[in-house]
Amino acid sequence: MTNKRDYYDVLGVSSNANDYELKANYRKLALKYHPDRNPNDKNAEEKFKEASEAYDVLRDPHKRNIYDQFGHQGLEGSGFSGFSGFEDIFSSFGGIFEDFFGFSSGQRSRSRAQRGADLRYDLRLSFMEGAFGTETEIDLEKMEVCPSCEGSTCEPGTHPETCRQCSGTGQVSRSQGFFTVRTTCHLCRGGGQTIPQPCSRCKGAGQIMVNKKAAVKIPAGVDTGSRLRLSGEGEAGTYGGPPGDLYVFIHVDSHDFFERNNTDVICQTEISFVQAALGDTITVPTLNSERTLEIPRSTQPGDLFRFRGEGIPSLRSKKRGDQIVQIVIKTPTNLTKKQEALLREFAKIESGKLSNKLKNIFKSSDARVSK
Repeated sequence: MTNKRDYYDVLGVSSNANDYELKANYRKLALKYHPDRNPNDKNAEEKFKEASEAYDVLRDPHKRNIYDQFGHQGLEGSGFSGFSGFEDIFSSFGGIFEDFFGFSSGQRSRSRAQRGADLRYDLRLSFMEGAFGTETEIDLEKMEVCPSCEGSTCEPGTHPETCRQCSGTGQVSRSQGFFTVRTTCHLCRGGGQTIPQPCSRCKGAGQIMVNKKAAVKIPAGVDTGSRLRLSGEGEAGTYGGPPGDLYVFIHVDSHDFFERNNTDVICQTEISFVQAALGDTITVPTLNSERTLEIPRSTQPGDLFRFRGEGIPSLRSKKRGDQIVQIVIKTPTNLTKKQEALLREFAKIESGKLSNKLKNIFKSSDARVSK
């Protein structure tokens, strides 16, 4: 069980805060608790990490959506583990601290390795594929490490050079009041190195866009809204960073006969009023094949019958739900003269029964009154 505070409370914003409000409130907290302003202050360090984690989640629409629906446990289930330390924070936020207050964090900002972006893929399945699972391949367009320069951004056979402006630190410094203000070197853009001959294939980006197939195994029991995570199938990281993940969002089509309710399936079966009155044995389709259903005498419209274990497997326990059969009694049409005559005779008998029943009721009532 996580003991983390609510991210909106951490930043002091409402749950519908916009990007501007998130950034403004985080700026105040980051400036207040920044480690360069609070040396050797463990409480300030924790406050800085907490605010940075909250801002990292809420500024990202995908992470924020998961958090709003499922909280901290939902994020943990999706692979998010927060920041491991200051290096991770400054690496992930890049130059955001320069945007906030004109200084970064010394050598910490030189860590350029960044995790690749997560990807989303929306996959449509048939009703039966969702019920029993399937295996498929999906086509992705994503960034991969350039095979020519292997991510170095340099033309093969050449190497980066130490930046002459910052001597490889990635930053230039100047004193400003009681702060030492550090800004990103404009020549190497914080990398500490320059590339004399960029890779001709990726144009010095270190990555190229590729089309790739990914195998996806769909477990039995998925439904619309289910999400699968394929670890490492997202975009490639930069400067040695790990790849992101691929999230497959499931959309399951409806069925002409079956309707799903969690792990149960519901269907409607028509019978004639004669079958309903006298009883009968009928055959009902199931997800796997078909089963025999005994219709008892005097069955009424809307009566429900249950086939145990003929529903959809549970994602957690793999135990199957039930199939629920709802009876619909069909009124006959296009009657022959003989059928109509028989029905009229039947109606006359029923009317007689009702008349006798009413007479008995009134007799009983009169007897009570006379007493």
